[in-house]
Amino acid sequence: MIRRNRVAIAVAGGMAAVLALVMWTSNTTVLRGTNVAQTEQVGAAAQGDYGDVQEPLAPPTSEEAVAEDEAADDPAAGAPEGQAAPAPSGPRITLVGKSVPKMGDVVQDGDGRTLYRFDKDTAKPAAKSNCEDQCAVTWPPLLSNGNTPALQGVDPALVSTVERADGSEQVTLDGWPLYTYAKDEAPGQWKGQGVGGTWFVVQPNGKRNVECLPPGVTAPAA
Repeated sequence: MIRRNRVAIAVAGGMAAVLALVMWTSNTTVLRGTNVAQTEQVGAAAQGDYGDVQEPLAPPTSEEAVAEDEAADDPAAGAPEGQAAPAPSGPRITLVGKSVPKMGDVVQDGDGRTLYRFDKDTAKPAAKSNCEDQCAVTWPPLLSNGNTPALQGVDPALVSTVERADGSEQVTLDGWPLYTYAKDEAPGQWKGQGVGGTWFVVQPNGKRNVECLPPGVTAPAA
């Protein structure tokens, strides 16, 4: 009877041990699965937070910076593709308003050549040159060459340009197109004064200069 009880107790103890082992194994598996899931979630979160972040751009090299500066200074850089920006076609001209002996107030170019206006041109309501062909050979129009004239002693508000028949831009003063005279052989001469009773040295305000008129030429009405 005693032996039979011992066997029963041993069997019960073995079953308890087996049951405990099974439960421990299950818990370990569950915990391990939980840890793996948590690890995967953390990895996914890390990828979602940082995987799409772009690295900061590296600062431009000195060569790149120079190229960008040159492009900014290039007038053609802002022109539409395939269309070059207009460029100056010649040297920049200068208008100099000054007073000279005998003639008084005059306007000269940067080389000291006296400038004239032509009474057969129109200034208002719109500037227009009527000196073409051979006239323009004797009286070369003062062209802007695509530049804004440099001014000395002349009001910038009075200076503009007008398009000639050939498409060139002629400088105007108070609306009057400006010319030089082919027979003025040296700076400061004014041999064109009063020619034909229609050509006159121009003053800085755009009006005619009627000083030193040649014999037989009468000053026109203002």
